[in-house]
Amino acid sequence: MEYSPQNKDYIRRALEVSIHVGLVALLTAACLMILLPFLPLVAWGIIIAIAVFPAYRWLRSIVGGRGNLAAILFTLLFLAILIVPIALLADTMVEGFQTLTVHIKDGTFAVPPPPANVGTWPLIGTPLQKVWNSASTDLTGLLQSLTPKIATLVPGVLAASAGFALTVLQFVLSILVTGVLLANASGCATATRSLTNRLFGNRGPEFEELAGSTIRSVTNGILGVAVIQTVLAALGFLVGGLPGAGLWTLIFLFAAVLQAGALILVPAVIYMFAIAGTTKAVLFLVWCIVVALIDNVLKPLLLGRGVAVPIVVVFLGAIGGFIAMGIIGLFVGAIVLSVGYKLFLAWLEGPEATEQGI
Repeated sequence: MEYSPQNKDYIRRALEVSIHVGLVALLTAACLMILLPFLPLVAWGIIIAIAVFPAYRWLRSIVGGRGNLAAILFTLLFLAILIVPIALLADTMVEGFQTLTVHIKDGTFAVPPPPANVGTWPLIGTPLQKVWNSASTDLTGLLQSLTPKIATLVPGVLAASAGFALTVLQFVLSILVTGVLLANASGCATATRSLTNRLFGNRGPEFEELAGSTIRSVTNGILGVAVIQTVLAALGFLVGGLPGAGLWTLIFLFAAVLQAGALILVPAVIYMFAIAGTTKAVLFLVWCIVVALIDNVLKPLLLGRGVAVPIVVVFLGAIGGFIAMGIIGLFVGAIVLSVGYKLFLAWLEGPEATEQGI
């Protein structure tokens, strides 16, 4: 079959376009493969920079418009916020383990017998009283009987510890990336505006503002509320005299980010009723209820504030993103769902509005 010169020219151009597209795809895949180890660091750096940019701008005005100095101060502040509590917690845990080891070697470590009403607790009362009695009468025998189970948990504990250390290192590097981005805020803003204009046309500034406001909304509505709840819970742990209050606080912070902080308060309340007087335990229970319910008051006020999409879109995007991608999905999911929602509305408005806007 013979082709006309016009058809041959069309096939040649189609082949060239296909080759060019394939080369661009290969180059893009290679770049992503090379940058893959750094993508989480850069993503967290961008998220933190966008979330704190209003505060950075205020600090920059305080120091006379010196952006580099403001970026350095912010970097040092965030490093202190991240590292100091972890260092204090690690020191407390090491000291506690050392003290426990000394008491066990000296034979001075003893577990007090359980209160008489422990056995009456529903579901967990009987098995808890049995284990508690064993620990108070024959702690050595109990530990020996649990040794095989403890040995199976050691690899998991070590792996979790290594993962936690790697996560801390990742956040330290992300904070350094945040400092670099803040120091070059004007250049980053220009690049972002060019990218959004390229992707969304005349509505580029609108979607740029949508992404920034969504990140700040999730920061305030989910992470901010989690921090407020954690501070209040830590105050209750300290005043109530809960042993290992620092560890309880850290666990509660992670659970609050996962929207499950109330579950961590349940064993704390049970323990308080077991060791403290009725009045103190009831007050602690009331305080824990306030901490758990304050989420319902603060989240509607902070989540979705300043975002041009309904709060339910931001919330579903954040929670769904977290389930799919982990903590960073809180932000990525909210942004993707918010942008998708706006694009869907633009499509509903009709072809004319879509052509004018995107």
